[in-house]
Amino acid sequence: MTKGPKSFHILDSAHTDPARLKREREKARELKQTNWWRTLVSKGICHYCGKKFKAAELTMDHVTPLARGGTSTKGNVVPACRACNATKKLDTPVDDLFAQLEAERKAKSGDE
Repeated sequence: MTKGPKSFHILDSAHTDPARLKREREKARELKQTNWWRTLVSKGICHYCGKKFKAAELTMDHVTPLARGGTSTKGNVVPACRACNATKKLDTPVDDLFAQLEAERKAKSGDE
């Protein structure tokens, strides 16, 4: 994941409501008990870096973080190694793409 030093997010209070976050975390715990999740983790592949890990070394990551309105559903959770999960923080794939495009633009124009 590409992280810029100026990375910040304005969070909507509706998304960071403690009751909502508690419900979503409970859904995530339930999802971890499903055969679907166990099969996904047993493959041992981090969604972000593509490296192979033992199943116990992978964590559940919300592609769109809960604090940014994400949900604990099959379409929004992926296995991630601890390093990628920690680096990603509150970013989404779109944030990463924008950072890559900005870096390419700066490289082409010679800006730093």
